[in-house]
Amino acid sequence: MEKEQDFEIHFAPVQGQTDAVYRNLHASMFQGVKAYYTPFIRLEQGNTFRPKDLRDCAPEHNTVPRLVPQVLGGEPEELRLALGMLQGMGYREADINMGCPFPMIARRGKGAGLLSEPERVQALLEVLKEFPEMRCSVKMRLGWQDAGECLALLPALNAAPLSAVVLHARLGVQGYKGETDPEAFGAFLQGCAHPLYYNGDVRTTEDIRAARERFPGIRGVMIGRGLLANPALAEEFEAGQSLAPEERQRRFRDFHDSLLAAYADRLQGDAHLLKKMQGFWEEFMPWTDRKLLKRIHKCSKMSAYREAVNAVFAAERERE
Repeated sequence: MEKEQDFEIHFAPVQGQTDAVYRNLHASMFQGVKAYYTPFIRLEQGNTFRPKDLRDCAPEHNTVPRLVPQVLGGEPEELRLALGMLQGMGYREADINMGCPFPMIARRGKGAGLLSEPERVQALLEVLKEFPEMRCSVKMRLGWQDAGECLALLPALNAAPLSAVVLHARLGVQGYKGETDPEAFGAFLQGCAHPLYYNGDVRTTEDIRAARERFPGIRGVMIGRGLLANPALAEEFEAGQSLAPEERQRRFRDFHDSLLAAYADRLQGDAHLLKKMQGFWEEFMPWTDRKLLKRIHKCSKMSAYREAVNAVFAAERERE
């Protein structure tokens, strides 16, 4: 099969998982991802940024070929401060989060909570004109509770100096559950003047191809959980063929062990390390037997965790 070209796969930001350590290792061990996005950076009280966000997006801590910092802001001044901070760090690209569905964020009129208020979206987009050297994209959803909300935003989005739009084909109230709405995505695509990326339940190479075939006008796809489940997914799509099962398992194990070693160097104590690694298994290899996954999550010592992980990969070898 011919290599897929002129179609980009971007790695979606996943809070608590796709930090600089994860991104750097993934980019060094797997191919096919054209851009990585940071989990959103937000202002705290007193107009200060969280130190961990600043460390995570610091250029000296990131080695991926293309990193796009994502910012969360509900008011123009928040966005202005965030873009100014990133520009001062040397960035010339940023993504504006209008898609986070978490209630504590949305209730404050941020993330997907913005989508039902066109005037506030318009005010945020006006800020972009103050940063002509920054290429800004928007990551959004179909709306908060009505897919018509994204269509109502098209005039403001089309008039803004955006480099791209990433559209998750769900409503904010759905969170990450329920069906995506490809019909609503298609309606938005028809009216969108910017390069558009599809996002939502893309987990296999077949899903990527299905999105490309159904929406031939899209620039690419953004994938989060699908790449966490199979770190080689973008590489397999780019190559036009899947890795052999034993090769996929070997490289996944190498990746897991590299993550474990990297976090062991940075986190204090086994409890923190164990919690960090268990968090990845919320998405890692979801086809694994549920009893084995439950065993990983019940571990209270690193020795037990290592034994449980060995059991997972042993079961994978038998399954092949």
